[in-house]
Amino acid sequence: MGRVQAPEPAVMSDAFQQRLARWNRDRLAPGFPDQDFAATSARDQQMRITEAGFFTELREEVADLAAAAPASPADFVAWYEELKQTGPGQNDPLFPWLAEHASKAELRWFFEQEAAGEAGFDDLVALTQVKMPTAAKLELARNYWDEMGRGNAKGMHGPMLQILADALQVTPTIENTIPESLALANAMTAMATRRDLAWHSIGALGVIELTAPTRASKVSAGLRRVGFNGRQRHYFDLHAVLDVKHSEAWVSEVIRTLVAEDPARARFIAEGALIRLRCGQRCYARYRSELWRTASAPRPGHEAPGRQAA
Repeated sequence: MGRVQAPEPAVMSDAFQQRLARWNRDRLAPGFPDQDFAATSARDQQMRITEAGFFTELREEVADLAAAAPASPADFVAWYEELKQTGPGQNDPLFPWLAEHASKAELRWFFEQEAAGEAGFDDLVALTQVKMPTAAKLELARNYWDEMGRGNAKGMHGPMLQILADALQVTPTIENTIPESLALANAMTAMATRRDLAWHSIGALGVIELTAPTRASKVSAGLRRVGFNGRQRHYFDLHAVLDVKHSEAWVSEVIRTLVAEDPARARFIAEGALIRLRCGQRCYARYRSELWRTASAPRPGHEAPGRQAA
């Protein structure tokens, strides 16, 4: 008898993740002094409890895998780098399919989901670096400076992403985003904004740099195939190359130094990396479920259906 798959927890519902996403959007937006500070504080306290419950479930999911991570710096780095090959969601068949078969409409839907769930890597790095040890802080600063185009507005990664969003004519909204994508952004925001989860955030951000280049190159190939020019694809082309260098520096200057200074951090860095990968794995599975259900192009192990995705 085949194994019965456990149902997704309630925290993965649309309503739950949309509620967290709206709170994160509102609380991180610049504003003016609150006229009803007591009411806002009460709301925030309740939402922090809600967020804590969500994050506890994520930690429990990866606890066994994280417990296997070694605590010595060299061994931990080897374990961490191996996640690129064997971590949750790696080598997902979605990305070769995007490169080789997805239509423009299907790539548009994929990008819209990714963009809506994007918490903003630059801001996550900025939030995470607060009070970090010197070596790690300097590398985070270099990473952030690259995200900012090294002071050149044309080189900023956020506007590059907007160029593609404009070309694809997408207007991402919380309401039209699948809960798996929102959950990924909500998890990343929790790690970056809670100082007790700072080591988790280090692990999660680093594993993005470690695993993103292959996925970025596949997305870029798909965009090229359906007619998008180099300027429109530049965000993904850049990350296919730049994140390799970022990953090498992150591992040597951030991961290794932090674990060498205090081996107790290894467990929490591992949890953060695995949580990010597990959330990504959920997204890819859901994307495949939605896209391949209506796709007209072949996909691994399936016959091509007759209807194009809208």
